[in-house]
Amino acid sequence: MAQKKKRAAGKAVLVTVLLLAALLFLFPLILIFLNCLKSQSEITASLLALPTQLHFENFPNAMAQMNYLQAFANSILITVCSVAGLVLFASMAAYQVVRRKCLASRIISGLMVASMAIPFQVLMVPSVIVARELHLVNSRPGMIVMYWGFLLPMAMFLYQGFVKGVPRELEEAAMIDGCGQIRAFFRIVFPMLKPITATVAIINILGVFNDFTLPLIMLSSQSLKTLPLSFSVFYSSYLNEWQLIMSGLVLSIFPVLVFFLLMQRNIMDGLTAGALKG
Repeated sequence: MAQKKKRAAGKAVLVTVLLLAALLFLFPLILIFLNCLKSQSEITASLLALPTQLHFENFPNAMAQMNYLQAFANSILITVCSVAGLVLFASMAAYQVVRRKCLASRIISGLMVASMAIPFQVLMVPSVIVARELHLVNSRPGMIVMYWGFLLPMAMFLYQGFVKGVPRELEEAAMIDGCGQIRAFFRIVFPMLKPITATVAIINILGVFNDFTLPLIMLSSQSLKTLPLSFSVFYSSYLNEWQLIMSGLVLSIFPVLVFFLLMQRNIMDGLTAGALKG
């Protein structure tokens, strides 16, 4: 009986600690949702107070000033093209590096791993200079190409471990039946990379969609701005419209939150599969 009481007490303490930790992590979100329906004067008076009147007009006003639909379309287009190309190039590059046992493959693999140790802040200025010379600045295709370059090393590194686990005999059997190497890759190897493909795609979708720094240094036209970048319209030297900032944050969080809830099982399965494979 005493043992059961100790276990029950320990479980109660654990649940309490977890609930407090969850509340701590959710507090910023609660604060945003609490203030997005307030007026500017109410937010200035107290961030923690409940709204005396619900100002639903904050949302259409924020959407209009942010050019929300255009910014959202830009984010979706850049994210989809960047991640689709990344999955294609990273998987094919990893396949070639793993299957070709030569010095060039080892050098390429080593350079890819070494490049992951370089902080993005170190590459910001050189990247903009190179992008300007290649006429990639202030364009959606330029943004997509830049994301391919920055995200490829990590994605390729993740794919390599999974490609090593695919039996070479399956490819050889397909080639005996008349498949070329490219066809064998897409028919045999790539479908077996589904767990790591889901992991790479989901992680990079969230990362690219929420990215602020690269669009900030690459895009200057208002019509090309992505969703995170469109918040700058609310900030000025003399006044910050906090009720619109909070409403804009909610509008920006909503697509990511919906995507995460819909893909939650795939996210966990992909991360678990990746951990077990490594």
